[in-house]
Amino acid sequence: MYFLSQEEKRLLLRRLLPQARESGVHPDLRGWNWHQPPLSPIYEAKLGLYEIAGKYCPTSRDVYWRRVAGVKATPNAPMVEGQVLHRVITTIILEAKRIIYREGVECLEGLTALEQPGDLLEDFPLSQGVGEELWERVEALWRFEYHRIVARVGEVLARQPYIGPDSLVALALPVVVEQKLDGAFLGLSSHLSSDAFLFSEPMILDVKFGERRDFHRLATTGYALVMESIYEYPINVGCIVYPSFRGQQVLVERDFHLIDDELRQWFIEERDERMRMVEEELDPGLAGECYEMCPYWGVCHP
Repeated sequence: MYFLSQEEKRLLLRRLLPQARESGVHPDLRGWNWHQPPLSPIYEAKLGLYEIAGKYCPTSRDVYWRRVAGVKATPNAPMVEGQVLHRVITTIILEAKRIIYREGVECLEGLTALEQPGDLLEDFPLSQGVGEELWERVEALWRFEYHRIVARVGEVLARQPYIGPDSLVALALPVVVEQKLDGAFLGLSSHLSSDAFLFSEPMILDVKFGERRDFHRLATTGYALVMESIYEYPINVGCIVYPSFRGQQVLVERDFHLIDDELRQWFIEERDERMRMVEEELDPGLAGECYEMCPYWGVCHP
């Protein structure tokens, strides 16, 4: 999911990054200015980034139920599927890195051990029918990632036969998965976790298993602001990856976008609104149109 094609790399390097440098970002909206308005948090409540960026409920009443009323909801089927498929991506990348560090330039044979996934569903209480359908997607996604990893490692080894394991990982698999970030400077949780950061092309990536939504860009924007607040270097580009399945075939669409002033301001407004809701214990009420898969449907519609 996280490795770009040659065409996508050219798009990033020849268009998006030059556009970002040309348009610029207002200094007040860079994460390293977290200590002053508008980035400085007004309220004390510490929120998870998903509570700001996940605008599936138009009124954010799900945040009220969770953070103010203390109501815990059971994850719905799409949420469980997303957790499992995210685990697939993370697991195979981490296992591939372990094999490379252990075996070095002889790792191609060792990587064949990853050809089939292990039992990644054991922690998820799924019905047999749902489990079988999801397992088919797990296998398809695992094979997709496996072949891409082996091809990338083989390509690097063909050019650099005397490379060391650390350099091989950096060139073939230049991605940090489940990057842990402290969002405290921006009034967020100290235990944030971004899907991936691709350091060969400075960019925040987030994977979404579902239909495209405009507010998905709030996630990459929030992680970019947090990384800027911690490391004090600019993050200008985000990418939402949308995998889908056609039988055993994995299809991938990518939404590249500039993390510009408009997105940054939108994120700050959403953060302040939810912080105020939690701090002042305000019930925003029912949305005009609820989605039936909402885990809080039974609470809002008893």
